[in-house]
Amino acid sequence: MSDAAYGVTVAKRRLSRRLAMLRGQSGHTANHVCDMLDWGRGKVGRFEANQWKRPEMSDIRDLLRIYGVDGTEKDEFEELAIRARIRPWWRDYADVFENEFPGFENDATRIRVFMPLVLPGLLQTMDYAEALMRTGPRPPAWRRRALESRRRRQEILDRTDGTAPKLLAVITEASLLYQWGTKYDRREQIEHLIELNSRPNVELSIQRFADGPPTGIFSPVNIFDLPDGEPSLVYTETDYAIEEAGGAQETNIYIEAFSRAKDAALEPLDTATYLGHLAERLE
Repeated sequence: MSDAAYGVTVAKRRLSRRLAMLRGQSGHTANHVCDMLDWGRGKVGRFEANQWKRPEMSDIRDLLRIYGVDGTEKDEFEELAIRARIRPWWRDYADVFENEFPGFENDATRIRVFMPLVLPGLLQTMDYAEALMRTGPRPPAWRRRALESRRRRQEILDRTDGTAPKLLAVITEASLLYQWGTKYDRREQIEHLIELNSRPNVELSIQRFADGPPTGIFSPVNIFDLPDGEPSLVYTETDYAIEEAGGAQETNIYIEAFSRAKDAALEPLDTATYLGHLAERLE
């Protein structure tokens, strides 16, 4: 399995960052470039802040001309822009995703995730996800769309073309012992985790009740390590939104906190054994 949209979000982000670097090297202000190209004030700033959905090739070529870029470097920028223009599947779910979260998840080389009360979306069976969504305030139509998109998100773990990310997930015993669905549904979810944990690109570590309160972090957090030297990103989750954490310092705080949470959890092999015991209790 491959993904035609793989790399699109990172390409767009890298294009924004490299254009900002070019302008800085040129000595122009963003407003000056807008005036030179007869653009509205703020357009260049939006590009450099990655506040665009699809870069227009004519805009990119105009900027490269102003910055004096030609030859091989110009070709590299245009190839990056062409890649960034591909329409990914999550654009069809604007009612579910309000930002680039699914894109960075899709492009990540490594994903580190911790959820203190529920399982991460990448690990949920559809029955678990549906039971969880029914407790929220969203209408049925939105829940159906969210379930569809969650199924699509999970496909990144099945890619066989070398782009599947490494997933390191710290889960909690609490997330598995709620009374939802049938015993069969709950056992199926645990068996699904055991199967995922057996894959070479997935490592699950469980924090047990017996080990005391969650250690290291209390917020739901997703850490995305990106290809080609792009800086890592952190997204936190609330009941109503998934939001990007701001700045390198805050990102590093979450990365360190995740490491403490993982250190306090069982190793993947011990996690598989413990999950097996939990599944047996549901037979």
